[in-house]
Amino acid sequence: MRDEEKKHFSQKSKIQQFFRKRWVFPAMYLVSAAVILTAVLWYQSVGNNLQDDIAQNNDNKDTAYTNEPAVEVNKPTENVVSPALDPDAVKIVKEFYDESASVEEQEAALVFYNNTYRPNKGIDLAREDQKEFDVVAVLSGTVKKSAKDPILGHVIEIEHEDKVVTVYQSLASAKVQAGDKVKQNDVIGKAGKNLLNEKDGIHVHFEIRKDGKAVNPSAYMNKPVTSITTETEKENATEGETPAADSEASEGAEEEAPKQDESDEAKEEENKETEEQDPAENKEQSDKPEASKSSLNS
Repeated sequence: MRDEEKKHFSQKSKIQQFFRKRWVFPAMYLVSAAVILTAVLWYQSVGNNLQDDIAQNNDNKDTAYTNEPAVEVNKPTENVVSPALDPDAVKIVKEFYDESASVEEQEAALVFYNNTYRPNKGIDLAREDQKEFDVVAVLSGTVKKSAKDPILGHVIEIEHEDKVVTVYQSLASAKVQAGDKVKQNDVIGKAGKNLLNEKDGIHVHFEIRKDGKAVNPSAYMNKPVTSITTETEKENATEGETPAADSEASEGAEEEAPKQDESDEAKEEENKETEEQDPAENKEQSDKPEASKSSLNS
């Protein structure tokens, strides 16, 4: 037992002597600091690599699934403005030909040219003093056509969203060409004269077309461009319902007509058969009742 105690005591004494050395504790501190610093740097590197991977994955998703150009979500909707740069200086000298208007209004909206009356598909604006004025784009869009016509004068067509097209005729000059991008209220030309409507003098003929159909520009002044699409869809829906009802009625009438014809034909055939019967057969048929009567008496 004493030997074991001596060994245990000797081991403790060696450990104590080791820790009593001056360089032991500083070395332990340096090793601990090195371990902690290494762990911190490793954790930061792992976090940075993870963020890079996430960003790279997001970039790959954008390129793979969003190849289409970005669309501005909060893009403001434009209101239709007057085609004259100074709206207060002009007035409407010829209105749009409306089929639901009165006879007097329809007559006033006719254009007489080459001994023919034509309905006005837009509105004509002019100054009272018959001076030229600047014509502007009522909406932002792309110039689809810009050319001089011998009868209509300079003609400009601008294409907008939702298949809406604005037309400017009777221009003395044009400042844009086909393919140009224009913004609302950009000057595109000057009002002038044309042969189609010489009576209005210096003016601009302005049209709004939706899906190729002319609509009344006065009905959409200072209103959002989206209202053109909404109103046109409603009109198309109502027009589509009326022909359907008429077609059903006509189909019903057509179905009833053949029935009447068939009955008339059947009656005519019966009359013909009775007329074509042999008189002898008729006599035999008349004799049959007498024979039956004599047989009954017997």
